[in-house]
Amino acid sequence: MQLPPFQLERFFARYEFNVRHLLCSSDCESVTVNDLLAYEVGAGSALERLWLGYTESRGAPALRQEISRLYDAIGSDQVLVHTGAEEAIYLFMHAALTTGDHVIVHGPCYQSLHEVARSIGCEVTFWQAREDQGWRLDLDDLTGHIRAATRAVIINTPHNPTGWLMPRDEFCRLNRMLDERGILLFSDEVYRESEYSVGDRLPAACDLSEQAVSLGVMSKTYGLPGLRIGWVATRNADIADKMAALKDYTTICNSAPSEFLAAIALRHRQRLVQRNLGIIAANLKILDAFFWRHDTTFAWVRPTAGPIAFVRLTGSAVDTFCHELVNRQGVLLLPGNLYGDGGNHFRIGFGRKDMPAALAALEQFVVSWNP
Repeated sequence: MQLPPFQLERFFARYEFNVRHLLCSSDCESVTVNDLLAYEVGAGSALERLWLGYTESRGAPALRQEISRLYDAIGSDQVLVHTGAEEAIYLFMHAALTTGDHVIVHGPCYQSLHEVARSIGCEVTFWQAREDQGWRLDLDDLTGHIRAATRAVIINTPHNPTGWLMPRDEFCRLNRMLDERGILLFSDEVYRESEYSVGDRLPAACDLSEQAVSLGVMSKTYGLPGLRIGWVATRNADIADKMAALKDYTTICNSAPSEFLAAIALRHRQRLVQRNLGIIAANLKILDAFFWRHDTTFAWVRPTAGPIAFVRLTGSAVDTFCHELVNRQGVLLLPGNLYGDGGNHFRIGFGRKDMPAALAALEQFVVSWNP
């Protein structure tokens, strides 16, 4: 097995902690350990007494119980906790796929959602989102991609990097379609609960289908990437057991303090969600005005969920633009080629409080930009 360099992560390794303004972050505003502990009386002293031995490989029972409350048809024994979402993606691919399988992947996408399958020897077909339709996926396109060897469909909604949210009727139809054909659905739901309208929130795939696998994480909507806690929820016991066995070769178990803090955060997740949705809403208004002022420079498809969007630069090469921007203004945007995109897009992030200052620095650059 050979995996190529993870281009997006290598890009962030170079720039993320060395720039003044991070305007492409995929997560929401974070909090301190003190902030989390303040949510519950006695939590601080309980953390001090926490035993720092090995934890249960499937995840602490208290944490799995809190995660199961995010779903309607999932019990705590149907949750498998991982060290971040990345480990879960990697282990699902290795548990579910084998050489010669065909996999359909929602594109553009985070590199591991297709690259791990390809490294196993699978053939990958991209189910491409359509910018001219607001980054919509067409279910008729999917039908045309399915083959006899199709083993799994990988979808991400709310979507990274476009902020698109699949309509409920189409999501339910997708689940039925794959169930009827015996095809696995791996549903990347790491931005769930970040919908701008709660009425638009989709049911979790694992609630709709006994075969589907739902991916969640503390990093995005809740703004807690430093905990490094992710999970899968599924009623597919075969896939879950295979993933649990493979985890013995990766992290074995998770960090006890991280699991403790994640359980607190989930018990009070609505406080985190509402705060971050407030930041997103305020920043979106600023972005709307910015892109209106510069509508000859940028093509703005307003997202419907999450703290990110995929913006097209017009009239200039996006790689050159992003390179000059970070060198001259210290503002980091994420070029779309890191998603395999050739459409001159970049990812912008707006889930953090400091976005207005970063956007002001971008605007200074835009008005003086002379490619």
